[in-house]
Amino acid sequence: MGKTKHTGPISLPKIPDPTLWVTPVPFGLGKVKPHHVRDTLKVIWENRDNLPYAFRILTQGVCDGCALGVSGLYDQTLTGPHLCTTRLQVLRLNTMPAMREEVIHADIEDLRQMDSTSLRKLGRIPYPLIRRRGERTFSRISWDEALDFIAEKIKNIDPKQLAFYLTSRGIPNETYYVAAKVARFLGTNNIDNASRICHSSSKIALKRSLGIGASSCNYKDWIGTDVLVFWGSVAANNQPVSTKYMYAAKRKGTKIIVINPYHEPAMEKYWIPSIPESALFGTKIADDFYQVNIGGDIAFMNGVMKRWFEMEQQVPGSAINHSFVREHTDGLEELRSHVMKYDWETLETHSGISRERMCEFAELLAKANSAVFVWSMGLTQHRFGTDNVSQVVNLALLRGFLGREHCGLMPIRGHSGVQGAGEMGVDPYSLPGGDFKEKDIERIERVWGFTLPKWQGDIVGVSLENALLPEGHERKLKLFYTSGGNLLETMPHPDFIKLCLESIDIRVHQDIILNTSTLVDAKEAVIVLPAMTRYEIPGGVTSTSTERMVYYSPEIEGPRIGEARPEWQIYIDLAARVKPEQKHLIWFNDTQEIRDEIAKAAPNYDGIQHLKKKGDVFQWGGAWLCEGGICPTENGRGHLIPIELPELRKAKSHFYVTTRRGKQFNSMIYSEIDPFNHAERFDVLIHPQDAETLDIIEGEAIVLHNEFGCFQGRAKFANVKSGNLEVYWPEGNILFQKGIYDPDAGMPEYNTTVILEKAEAYHARKGTQCFRESSWRQENEYHMKD
Repeated sequence: MGKTKHTGPISLPKIPDPTLWVTPVPFGLGKVKPHHVRDTLKVIWENRDNLPYAFRILTQGVCDGCALGVSGLYDQTLTGPHLCTTRLQVLRLNTMPAMREEVIHADIEDLRQMDSTSLRKLGRIPYPLIRRRGERTFSRISWDEALDFIAEKIKNIDPKQLAFYLTSRGIPNETYYVAAKVARFLGTNNIDNASRICHSSSKIALKRSLGIGASSCNYKDWIGTDVLVFWGSVAANNQPVSTKYMYAAKRKGTKIIVINPYHEPAMEKYWIPSIPESALFGTKIADDFYQVNIGGDIAFMNGVMKRWFEMEQQVPGSAINHSFVREHTDGLEELRSHVMKYDWETLETHSGISRERMCEFAELLAKANSAVFVWSMGLTQHRFGTDNVSQVVNLALLRGFLGREHCGLMPIRGHSGVQGAGEMGVDPYSLPGGDFKEKDIERIERVWGFTLPKWQGDIVGVSLENALLPEGHERKLKLFYTSGGNLLETMPHPDFIKLCLESIDIRVHQDIILNTSTLVDAKEAVIVLPAMTRYEIPGGVTSTSTERMVYYSPEIEGPRIGEARPEWQIYIDLAARVKPEQKHLIWFNDTQEIRDEIAKAAPNYDGIQHLKKKGDVFQWGGAWLCEGGICPTENGRGHLIPIELPELRKAKSHFYVTTRRGKQFNSMIYSEIDPFNHAERFDVLIHPQDAETLDIIEGEAIVLHNEFGCFQGRAKFANVKSGNLEVYWPEGNILFQKGIYDPDAGMPEYNTTVILEKAEAYHARKGTQCFRESSWRQENEYHMKD
């Protein structure tokens, strides 16, 4: 951990720079781009019934959107106010009224006709609900009835048959911590969080390579670094406020490089609404794009290192930072031997990048004195996501881009506060302040005062699959308790996930709104519990940003929804009903008591107990983790790890497929049209040359199919790497195989290969059916035999 403290926000230049303008035409008239003013006016209209409360949330609360960590309208990176449409879109979840009774208790089939967007607009859940097997409507029940029902089930099952899942729907550290403690108190280690499908591989890779599990640097380090690289990350779309930091970096002379199969329009140019010259004329962001194949990043990075080792043979010291490597790393010779065994042709084929371009990028980094590497789902959502991230770390270690100003490694988070989930122990492999290892277990048992279960818990995907185990199996999932989340829409192979959800005895959905997974049947009952938002919780709460800033978000005066309760209170109330004689071990009276205990259980969070009012913030670990190159590993060194090329399994006639996001926040869709490329949700992004080869015209109906599923959409021409396709998430999840995970981090695989055909040709073939149908039928036959 570092000793240097974050120095606070800096100011933007006041004089405009026309060389960065996209166009002299004001507001990008005629361009395909987001319409920030129109979107803001739309948000104001949506919140017209509660505008004073909405204003207080924006100006007093910590953003519950992405994890940049804006407190009120300000952050620790740049002076001046910050506001983005992502935060504005999420705002309505906090201000909308309760659902009407006639809607809540409507026939379940009528509700199932709605998608999640429509369900979200129905309003907040006002009181506890239950729908038993065979019932066509939800019925109102009291809190006591609901919690007693759940508690009785927990008492009568093996703890291994109980699983918890928490998404990052604005969930604060206090709720995460209590949930982690309650799960272990009830005897289960089956507890997981939303980072399982976004950055779990980042955490595991950083741990094994550097001994850390979070961003090593700050957003301020972007501003003035020589090179800022975005690997598989479209921050302009998913974390829009970050475009302000990119603008500031450009004004300091930073080169911005994007490595992605799709030449993302949002990373090429962006109109930043809170910077007047950018709002008027736009800002050129990326200096260069390297369009790799989907899954080709490891080969690309091996090519970069191969060039460095070649440069070293010619001129020692021209590429590798030998003093840093000698003093702060191990494994150099093994890595060199591994990389040099690959020939350039193999690396070109796998990466999709020419030797010349790989060498060009290698030489750019070799000449740089500083660099920050930022990555997201494009690297992590693979069965080899952990290896992808370790490969990025290899690059940083060889150049010494770690533990100092303007250098570092940043897995940029898309959820507000999700960084705190694993750090609070909402993870089958983690406990508060540490891993699930003997020394950590003993430490936490001393703090908590009870014995923890020692068996290894399951990730959420495996827990759901366990619902299909034979009756009598000790891990057959019988009670699934989910706080937020819609796994039906976020996991691969949604039909299979639906079968899993239906096979659970009791499902508990603790949430603020209904979604499509809430409406799926259960074998015994579905219980819905109304939760408060972070802004409603008495005593205030905290959340942790991507850069490890822990912010205090106060309770904000405003209307409250029916019987909604703070989620941490619901957890301890339930646990007390299961083990009333031991309830003192898990009882808290307010959020301050929770923060006091967090400071003891998670040493890095010592300081959270002092956060008590608006604006209070501290950063755990200092400005830079691994400061001075010293890593919290057993030997204090970073580990250079040889990474093999993954098997990409693509036949010549097939295409690689991955997913991307449009105008949405996670799985919550806010527009059917992507403002950056004008694509619709069922459009398939394809390179024009690939389309021409298949005699496909733009807008034509096409079908993507493989052994897992069938996706019907329309061709949308885009500058995507030839041989690669992109579909929107979660619509495209139907194509991905179930049960395929990164072996180290448990990350589901969100990439595959498909055959692409014209719809008319596909449907004309006699007897042709989607492979999904036959696969689905086989699964049902298999489970009927069980």
